Amino acid sequence: MKILGHVAFLLLVGGIWCQNNRNTKASGKSTKKASGSQGGDAGQSSSVVDLTPTNTGNAGSTGSTRITGGTAEAGRDGATGARAAGQQTDDMRLHFLKNSQVTCNDGTVAGFYLKEFRGNRRWLLFLEGGWCCYSKETCDSRYQNIPRLMSSSGWPQTKRGTGILASRVEENPHWYNANIVFIPYCSSDVWSGTGLAPTPPPRPRPSREKERDRNANATEYVFMGSLIISEVIKDLIPKGIKQAKIVMLSGSSAGGTGVLLNIERVASQLEQLGAEAQVRGLVDSGWFLESKQQRSPNCPETVSCSPEDAIKIGLRLWNGVVPDRCRQLYKRGEEWQCFFGHKLYSTLTSPLFVVQWLFDEEQLRVENIYMGGQSLTEEQWLYIQNLGSELKNSLREVTAVFAPSCLSHTLITKSNWVSFQVKGTSLPRALHCWDRNLEATRNNRTPAKGCPFQLVDTCQWPQCNPTCPALVDQATQQELTLLQMLVAMGLDLQKLGLDPQGEGDSLASMVSNGG
Repeated sequence: MKILGHVAFLLLVGGIWCQNNRNTKASGKSTKKASGSQGGDAGQSSSVVDLTPTNTGNAGSTGSTRITGGTAEAGRDGATGARAAGQQTDDMRLHFLKNSQVTCNDGTVAGFYLKEFRGNRRWLLFLEGGWCCYSKETCDSRYQNIPRLMSSSGWPQTKRGTGILASRVEENPHWYNANIVFIPYCSSDVWSGTGLAPTPPPRPRPSREKERDRNANATEYVFMGSLIISEVIKDLIPKGIKQAKIVMLSGSSAGGTGVLLNIERVASQLEQLGAEAQVRGLVDSGWFLESKQQRSPNCPETVSCSPEDAIKIGLRLWNGVVPDRCRQLYKRGEEWQCFFGHKLYSTLTSPLFVVQWLFDEEQLRVENIYMGGQSLTEEQWLYIQNLGSELKNSLREVTAVFAPSCLSHTLITKSNWVSFQVKGTSLPRALHCWDRNLEATRNNRTPAKGCPFQLVDTCQWPQCNPTCPALVDQATQQELTLLQMLVAMGLDLQKLGLDPQGEGDSLASMVSNGG
C-alpha cells in the first residue's frame, strides 16, 4: 500500500508540473532586447488577430497577445498542434528573421507573417504603415505610446488578413490564393533606414545651440527598414519566391511610400538571385503632397515639423536611402524630395499602381484639419476643395491609378474594399485589368479592351462618389453626409454658397452623379 501511495503521489506531482509548464509557455513574454534566440519561426497561437487598416493618426495595437521568444522547433510543434486541433489555416504565421542582426528600433529581431499557398507562383508582400519618428523626442514618445511600431516583443503569433490580404475569394477575388507576406513596421523610418544612425564628427568648440541640437537627435534606436525588406526576401527563398512569376510589393500609408522607395531595390535583389519574376508595386495612400502651412524654419519644436522637415531630419538619423535614379536628380541634402511620389514616379522602371483617395485624411491632418473632430474654418474648407484638384494634377502621368473623390485614408486592407468604385469599376477589377494588360504586353499581345485601370474621379467635391466610405462624427459616432458634417463643424452653408435645400445646385448635382 505504501508503494502504491508513493506512486500515486509522484503521478500527482508530475501532472501538476506538466500543467504549470504548459501555463508558463502559454503566458511567457519575450524580452525587448532579444538576441539570436528570437530567430526562426514563432509558435502559432490559438487566438486569431484581425489585421485592420493602419491609421497613422491613431496607430493602436492590433492585439494583446504576447509572444514567447521560443525556438524554431517549438514554433513548428505549435503549428502542428494547431492544425491537429482543426484550427483554420487561413491565418498568417509569424516568422522572425534568420539574421538576428537586422532588428526593430529597440533591438528586437524583425520578422514577417506568411500565409503560403503552395503551387501558386504569385507573391504579395505588404509593408505596414504608421508614419515615422525623426528625433530622440519623437522616438521616445512613439516607443511609449505605440511600442508595436518599434519592437517585435508584443507581436501576436498569427494575423488574419483583410482586403487584398484575405484568403477568402468573396473578399479578395483575384489574390486570395497568392502567397501573402505581411511585414510589420517596426523601424519608424518610412522603410528607408540602413543601420545605425551615423554619429556626427566632433567639431572644435561648438556653440551651445549646435551642441544642444546634436544632443537632441542622439538616440539609441536603430533604423533598418530597407534592410528588413531585403532580409525578408532572403528568408522567403526556401519558401519558393525565386520561382515566382509575379511579386507585388504593396503597402499602405508610410508602407505605400516604402514601396516607392524600395521597389527598384527589390527588383534588383530578385534578379541577382536568379528569379524571373516581374516585380510590381501597389502604393496605397502613400502619395503625399508637400505641406502648405507656414512653419518656423528647421522646426525647433520637433513635434510640429512638417512632413518635409521631418524627412529631412529623419534621413540623417535613419541613414536612409532613396532610389539611385531619383537621388541623382537632386543635390546633396535634397534627397528628401524622393519621398514624394509625384517627384519620384518618373524615375521608376518597375510597373506601379497608385491607389489614392483624392481627399486623404492624413494629408488633411498635416494641415491640422480633422474631419468630424473639431471646428472648420472657411480657409480650411477652401484647402480641402483645392486638395482634390492638386492630387489629380499630381497623378496625371500615372498610367495605373484608382483615385476616388472621398475623405478617407488607406483602402486595400479594408474588408469592404471591393465596394468602392470609380466610374463603375471596383479596385479589384482595376487591378485585374492592369494585370491582364501587363501580361499582354510581356507576351506581345494586344491588351483587352473595355478593361480600365486608369481611374480618377472627375467630380470635384469630397464625397461626391456615391460609393465613398461614410463620414462619422467623432463625438457622437453617427454617420453624416458631407453637408451635415460641415454644419456640425461650424460652417455657414449659405455663406459658402452651398444651399442644403437646393437640389439643383452644383454640389447636389455632383454628389448624385458620382465619379
